[in-house]
Amino acid sequence: MRVLVVTAVAAERDAVCAAGGPYTPRALPGGLALHRGGADTGPAVDVLAAGVGPASAAAGTATALTAATLDGAPYSLVISAGIGGGFAPAAPLGCVVVADALTAADLGAETPEGFLPVTELGFGTVTHRPGPALVRAVAAACGARTGPVLTVSTVTGSAARAAELTARHPGALAEAMEGFGVAEAAVAHGAGVLEIRTVSNAVGPRDRAAWRIGPALTALTGAFAALPAALRAL
Repeated sequence: MRVLVVTAVAAERDAVCAAGGPYTPRALPGGLALHRGGADTGPAVDVLAAGVGPASAAAGTATALTAATLDGAPYSLVISAGIGGGFAPAAPLGCVVVADALTAADLGAETPEGFLPVTELGFGTVTHRPGPALVRAVAAACGARTGPVLTVSTVTGSAARAAELTARHPGALAEAMEGFGVAEAAVAHGAGVLEIRTVSNAVGPRDRAAWRIGPALTALTGAFAALPAALRAL
């Protein structure tokens, strides 16, 4: 099995890489740097920091997937990974979340009656669902909670917005900015998809003093240290 892990920024990529390795940098088109891992004792895991937001995530993921296919070694699984906001109290600071749905939370239209997802306008999709067996296995290995992870283009910064999102997406555990974009590229290339997030802050009013980025990155390393055993068991 070949696995591509896509993060937004280098700090997240480095946290994932700290769980395994060694990694060999490889240049991709567009100035991207893929960190290629070996497969001596488990699945081959490559890691890419593709940029912030769903568009950059989709573009970077598609570039890496295309390069792998042209090399004759396509990926079978793509994982969107990183830190993110957790919806309290379901996803407290420091916890690990494995998505059972990757949902574009703000892809649609505002109407006088409220928000309409793009699917209700007759276009595309707003949710990708990983295989349930994969979700269960990875969550069990990582000690994670499972539930929807929302992809947003604007990070939530108010209690009102947080309440709106949870009302529209019951059971949502976390929000981030890349998962749906990664999933769109993965599905287009016939690969499976998963999202793993560790919670660095609560979704709601921005309070930088309360953020716990360092512990969330450490938790990310721990989650990916546990991942190979889960994938080998599938």
